[in-house]
Amino acid sequence: MTVEVKVPQLPESVTDATLVSWHKVPGQAVERDENLVDLETDKVVLEVPAPISGVIKDIRIENGTTVTSGQLLAILEPVGEAAAAASPDAGATTPAATAGVAAVLPTDQVPGAGAAKLSPAVRRLLEEHDIDPDQIRGSGKEGRILKSDVLDFVDQRLHPEAVSEEAPTAPAVASAVGQNREHRVPMTRLRARIAERMVEAQQTAAMLTTFNEVDLTAVKALRARYKDVFEKKHGVKLGFMSFFVNATIEALRRFPTINASVEGNDVVYHDYFDIGIAVATERGLIVPVIRGADRLSFAELENTIRGYGIKAREGGISMDDLTGGTFTITNGGVFGSMMSTPILNPPQSGILGMHAIQDRPVVVDGEVVVRPIMYVALTYDHRIVDGSEAVQFLVTIKQALEDPGRLLLQV
Repeated sequence: MTVEVKVPQLPESVTDATLVSWHKVPGQAVERDENLVDLETDKVVLEVPAPISGVIKDIRIENGTTVTSGQLLAILEPVGEAAAAASPDAGATTPAATAGVAAVLPTDQVPGAGAAKLSPAVRRLLEEHDIDPDQIRGSGKEGRILKSDVLDFVDQRLHPEAVSEEAPTAPAVASAVGQNREHRVPMTRLRARIAERMVEAQQTAAMLTTFNEVDLTAVKALRARYKDVFEKKHGVKLGFMSFFVNATIEALRRFPTINASVEGNDVVYHDYFDIGIAVATERGLIVPVIRGADRLSFAELENTIRGYGIKAREGGISMDDLTGGTFTITNGGVFGSMMSTPILNPPQSGILGMHAIQDRPVVVDGEVVVRPIMYVALTYDHRIVDGSEAVQFLVTIKQALEDPGRLLLQV
């Protein structure tokens, strides 16, 4: 008896998805719960696992197709039935026999099986450049295809003269240099959604940004003093983000409008603190939410942030992880950004931008000293947040970080 593989029930706010790529081909063996195909929504990539161990009998939907909940994707045949159908006699070499071989051969010996070993980043890159993974020789463990392998392949395809066995003549080099090359790929659904939300934010909110600078001497000293014992006790490193989350929550308590959102002609005040942390992924920027952040300890915050980072890299962020949020923090400093004006995450009214820490000369008690300084930026919706509130919000964060004892005492 065959088993149908269907599109799972999509999240409530999602009407359809795009079938990004199959990781199996007809006639190939699969294990129960093994990922068969990726479906991309506006926010996340959903994996569709195999309901049973068996062999792919038929694939009904091609890559790039838009699908909806419950739509039939493929037909699976249980292992026993596939093997019986595959060997009517010992010498058969029919397509059914090939399927039977696929059911017992090691994965790396089955044509197209390398796709099952691909990371989400590599799969996305292959899809964007329309590359068959069987064309690439992987340099990773057990022949696994790495992102660098795909980029090298793309470069060789775009610039074949660079890998010619014979050195090109001078005229050939001049000709190659003079050529203009380009290639076009469609936006992913996530990138298109990001673009849509950025334009929406620009068109619907009266965005304004205010800046301040923070001396992180005290925070750095505190981290240096306790980082080893903190990591030993809690199993996670003490980072800067937990300090900024706590300082932000204290500022939001004092200026609740910045933790509010606009719905029509109403201002919705939130008496909870669900803080979104912007995370950069291969597919674009996503914002998983730390729920009830005010109830979490420093260690719990660091563990939650670390967990989201791992899930983002592995493509495991769920729709629930991204839903909601009352305020967002984004850290461009990890990429070297010195100053920026972050864009609001609708319908939120504020977003805090962190930047790179640089040693700078500052005046302290009448003397010029070198201190680790970070510029911080608050972009806010000026429709409901006054400039004075925004400035005092950043001053509160500055005071809390320059004297971390305030975070404990909430003063």
